[in-house]
Amino acid sequence: MSRRTISILGATGSVGSSTLDLVERNPERFEVVALTAATNVAALADAALKTGARLAVIDDASLLPELGERLSGSACRAATGRAALAEAAAGEAELVMAAIVGCAGLEPVMAAVEAGRTVALANKEALVTAGALMIDAARRAGATILPVDSEHNAIFQCLVGSSLDHVSRLILTASGGPFRTLDRAGMASMTPAQAVAHPNWSMGAKISVDSATMMNKGLELIEAHFLFGLAPDRIEVLVHPQSIVHSMVEYVDGSVVAQLGTPDMRIPIAYALAWPERMATPAKKLDFAQIGRFDFEAPDTQRFPALRLAREALQAGGSAAIVLNAANEIAVQAFLDGRIGFLDIADRVEDALARPGPPAPRSIAEVIDIDSATRDRVGQMMRVPTA
Repeated sequence: MSRRTISILGATGSVGSSTLDLVERNPERFEVVALTAATNVAALADAALKTGARLAVIDDASLLPELGERLSGSACRAATGRAALAEAAAGEAELVMAAIVGCAGLEPVMAAVEAGRTVALANKEALVTAGALMIDAARRAGATILPVDSEHNAIFQCLVGSSLDHVSRLILTASGGPFRTLDRAGMASMTPAQAVAHPNWSMGAKISVDSATMMNKGLELIEAHFLFGLAPDRIEVLVHPQSIVHSMVEYVDGSVVAQLGTPDMRIPIAYALAWPERMATPAKKLDFAQIGRFDFEAPDTQRFPALRLAREALQAGGSAAIVLNAANEIAVQAFLDGRIGFLDIADRVEDALARPGPPAPRSIAEVIDIDSATRDRVGQMMRVPTA
């Protein structure tokens, strides 16, 4: 594998930190061009100094003086603002790890795509809210989008060397989250602390709640549609509590190819970093004798209506997926803040989807406008802050 230049957008988050771990373990393979962060100035400066990055971008402009001071005496330039973020995304790097959370990541991801870069995509919102725009832009620019989510990365690996014409269906696996065996009455009293206690993965609070509601799998269903170009009725979800089989591809001859691994995000990240080759990771290897068994079950959309709502939003088209995503983020935050109950999350999303939305966006700016309007409307409906 030749040395590869890389920029990491969202370098201090969970995916960004795991990416840095792999990059720092393999300095002969990667040259870091740029790193970005929202507010964690100390971690950003530390990573920039360790990796020899040439540019460090902090989203919070008030922290720029501190970033500059921390980088004083190094060759790394401190910057802030949209232009600097676009430079980090579409500048010199061959590979861009897109791990900025939320719609804040839309513009830099599109900048990287339009520049024809190889984009390791960990930002769900890019395809959930702007899937058609992103895929069209990638085709025009000759950009490559490599999925980093463990499920989509698994499908990508299972498809290597095969034609989509030979694919019968994609099967996304889901852990079922911490409330997999609870009935609706039991889930009604669940607290934020219980919802974020994922049984297998170590993730942030928002995505952990999404796993508990199974909205995370609904968003992944939408992503899979745009990434792989298959109709929604050829993409299924299967609950697999062990989180060892990360997803599967069924072919027309009846063969099913699965990708397995321990629940460690460094495995799919490493695949994206080294693609089309592979690289070693410190992830724990599977012990099949110790695992003993794999369990599978169909998802229950009565107990977990978020999965149904996501499929309906995908089938509705237009701006429905943007509304779904924005309403869910506001509702999840309200739950984390103790303002609504766990079951209210999906109810608030369904309320938002019940109103006719605007037509499909024609630009990232329109996506952001629809997202913002939805957040304001849902926030007012629940009387919670939208910031």
